[in-house]
Amino acid sequence: MQFVEKNVGRDPEARQELMEIGLMSLPVLLIGDKRLTGFNPAQIDAALAALG
Repeated sequence: MQFVEKNVGRDPEARQELMEIGLMSLPVLLIGDKRLTGFNPAQIDAALAALG
């Protein structure tokens, strides 16, 4: 699985990207077209399974 890690504490562009999509809580996971906030393993597993 490929992923991109962004540190909003150190990267102003990453922080701005989150603000532009209206997300202010961490962590944020973008999986396919789903936006997940917070750490919820069941949601993460479901989103990954939906991708196939």
